[in-house]
Amino acid sequence: MREINETLSRAAACEKTVLPSGLTVLVRPMPGYGSVHAEYATRFGSIDRDFVLDGKPVHLPAGVAHFLEHKMFESEDGDAFSKYAKTGANANAFTSFDQTCYVFTATRQVDESLDILLSMVSRPYFTEATIQKEQGIIGQEIRMYDDNPDWRMLFALCGCLYENHPIRSDIAGTVESIAEITPEMLYACTDAFYDPANMVLAVAGGVTTRQVLDACARAGLDKPRTPHKVQRIQKPEGPLPAKTRDQFRMSVSKPCIGVGYKEAPLGENRVRGEILCDLLGELVCGGMTPLYRRLYDEGLVNPGFGAEYLSVEGCCCILFTGESDEPEKVRTLLLEEIERIRREGVDEELFTLCKNQMYGEMLEALESPTGAAGALVSNYLRSSTLEEGVQLLAALTKQEVDAALQTMLLPEHSATVTILPQEAE
Repeated sequence: MREINETLSRAAACEKTVLPSGLTVLVRPMPGYGSVHAEYATRFGSIDRDFVLDGKPVHLPAGVAHFLEHKMFESEDGDAFSKYAKTGANANAFTSFDQTCYVFTATRQVDESLDILLSMVSRPYFTEATIQKEQGIIGQEIRMYDDNPDWRMLFALCGCLYENHPIRSDIAGTVESIAEITPEMLYACTDAFYDPANMVLAVAGGVTTRQVLDACARAGLDKPRTPHKVQRIQKPEGPLPAKTRDQFRMSVSKPCIGVGYKEAPLGENRVRGEILCDLLGELVCGGMTPLYRRLYDEGLVNPGFGAEYLSVEGCCCILFTGESDEPEKVRTLLLEEIERIRREGVDEELFTLCKNQMYGEMLEALESPTGAAGALVSNYLRSSTLEEGVQLLAALTKQEVDAALQTMLLPEHSATVTILPQEAE
């Protein structure tokens, strides 16, 4: 175990610099690698709907963070994708519940690609005309997600579990909500959340820290800045689900079942809590568990049945989802298995196997520039480090998991969603 921890700690090592602008720069040089992966991220996601900016309240419709992600690629002097095409970089971006991240992978002209990345994110440009054009594009994306049963299941479960938390709302918003977006809203968001002090730049692969810091200097990030005053506003949320059942029909080949558990927000111990939630899901229905083997062997679920957790400010939940021709039977067996484990305790051998699997997944993620940079960003935005995550996983015991099960995955904190195939006309 000591050797595993030492290997992971070495793989997780990076060079950290905090610039006068407030930007945190994390670089993991990986000698011998031919590619470089960069991620420039801000603590601003779909749940950041209400805040006070320099004393003025701001209230956003659903989907603004995702909409802004799209708009940041545009500038007065051209589209960032066109610029990346000239350097040969593969660029993209994504928005989650609590972050927005701009990325590129390159094998050449890394300095030029870094210049594009840092420039596009620091110089917002919005007009009524460009916003109207983007509303049509994102409207098509929203309709595409409406046809995705996994996506619909996720937000149906969140809608059951939460009454007020904005995690209830689709990350992309709705066609109606994005129609309310104005340039003033977008500029308020960039002023509030695209400040360097609220952001992190992580770069991994065949690169040096000096290269990255020089790019930051060219972008003016080596100079002090006066940040805006920002205060996020959260609505109160009770401990019990808003409702315990939901069911609807859509174009699916077989029914889908989802069972979600509303847990207490993780607060200061977020990293440890997320490791625990991840491990609990594996111990209940991971591929090595008795429940998964029974469900699969009896043809009750497909191989995609499994667990995931969501953890953001003011919210934590564990979700079990998959396809099944007998959704109610799967739900019953899942609840019975959770109660059995709560009563008898976690199997020692299974605990060790699942913990070792998590070690392997951590190490695998760090072996590529893409995985390394992504892990650096993810941990930084959770106010943690990769080394801390390794140490917390190593310290977690079976007894702690058994104790956690006495207050987690409780039936009274659960909600169930069923998606049924559309009826034949």
